[in-house]
Amino acid sequence: MPFVLKTTAFEGGTIPQKYTCDGADISPALTWAGAPAGTQGLALIADDPDAPVGTWTHWLIWNIPPEKTLPEGVPKVETLDEGTRQGKNDFKHIGYGGPCPPPGKPHRYFFRVYALDTKLDAKAGASRNEVERSMKGHVLAQAELMGKYGR
Repeated sequence: MPFVLKTTAFEGGTIPQKYTCDGADISPALTWAGAPAGTQGLALIADDPDAPVGTWTHWLIWNIPPEKTLPEGVPKVETLDEGTRQGKNDFKHIGYGGPCPPPGKPHRYFFRVYALDTKLDAKAGASRNEVERSMKGHVLAQAELMGKYGR
């Protein structure tokens, strides 16, 4: 069974306004299936490669137990139940920061989940570089989905 990431929030199409800076700016619910044997934790990175300043990180969350899912509206705190941690996005805030592109062509937003053979030692509030550095050599599988949003 392949490792897959799913959401009913936008199904690869347009991201609804409620998940953006133009709405409630809450995270969409995300589910996954098919994590490989030996998965000890999951990490998720959401970003926008179309941002004018280069890839913009919207969400960093790791040490998610593989049997869990992410509900809609994950609290914007450094540490969640069961040791799940969140880092600083490029808005300089903890947790999810929704799409907020400048006017023009819609941007693509990628949500990537990584199955890891360990829990990460990156501290809550860490940067993307710190999270990616702690993931190095521990990724068993990756799954992604993409949505678009424009103004």
